Amino acid sequence: MKSNKIKNLGLAALVASTFTFSYSINAADKTIAIDGSSTVYPITEAVAEDFQKKTGTKVTVGVSGTGGGFKKFCRGETVISNASRPISKKEMDACAENGITYIELPVAYDALTVVVNKGNDWAKTMTVDELNKVWMSGSSVKNWKDVNPAWPNQPMKLFGPGADSGTFDYFTEAINGKAKSSRSDYTASEDDNVLVTGVAGDKGGLGYFGLAYYLENKDKLSAVSVVAKGKTAGVAPSEATVMDGTYQPLSRPLFIYVNGSKGAFDKDVKAFVEYYLANAPKLVKEVKYVPLNTTEYAAVSKHWQAKKPGTGFGGVNEVGLKIEDLIKRIKD
Repeated sequence: MKSNKIKNLGLAALVASTFTFSYSINAADKTIAIDGSSTVYPITEAVAEDFQKKTGTKVTVGVSGTGGGFKKFCRGETVISNASRPISKKEMDACAENGITYIELPVAYDALTVVVNKGNDWAKTMTVDELNKVWMSGSSVKNWKDVNPAWPNQPMKLFGPGADSGTFDYFTEAINGKAKSSRSDYTASEDDNVLVTGVAGDKGGLGYFGLAYYLENKDKLSAVSVVAKGKTAGVAPSEATVMDGTYQPLSRPLFIYVNGSKGAFDKDVKAFVEYYLANAPKLVKEVKYVPLNTTEYAAVSKHWQAKKPGTGFGGVNEVGLKIEDLIKRIKD
């Protein structure tokens, strides 16, 4: 099953996963190099694995985080970059300096999921303000009782993505009001499986990562319902709450960026991207993320066929963007 590939990410974080295909001998010396987000990794890996049935092309999929992936992409070292947030202004400038253009393609949606240990029976729901109290820069919270006096005197152990992660950028902006503004005294890793293991192994554990990693490990973890600012009821992360726009502010789009300078017009890369978009509805769901609908994927495919370079975000991440609003960026 495709979702089981998530469990292999620990190895992928150390050594890029390589798929060598055998269908066409003539394409054996061609490599499509991909790197970036650990969140998007399971989707791209599933696409690459299925793509082997159609091509002899070699595809490498690395996991260095969204920020690490963009560094390689803007140096021309990769042709596709997985990203769990839009490209930043700094990254846009780096690409421009090296003559790298890019085509921005949303491929799925995610519910960034706050998780606790299975033994935690008190924090089934947390407000954005409570999460901010825990994760804000300079926070001195060390105990669950420090967050809410009704909660037990249980030491809190925090787990989260590293600073090169797009998940870190999105979460800190959504919860703390500024990307990369966060306390630093927590166990950080670009490998989401390390975070799963950490929270699962500590009764006071609290962490966050993409929905797929929670769903793959829901026997070990509990998901926290989040109460958005101005709301009174918590909303649990799910495909349904992402699609109806109620899981806020932690719903977010997932992207691939294709090098438009030299990659977009290469026949092998074109074939891979077209296969990706054609098969995303099935494969995104298999690896437990939220697929776009048929009309939305058609709009993304049309955008790809037009080879329109650039970004719809202007180098600034946006919190709470709904699926229909994202697609308008593609059409405009």
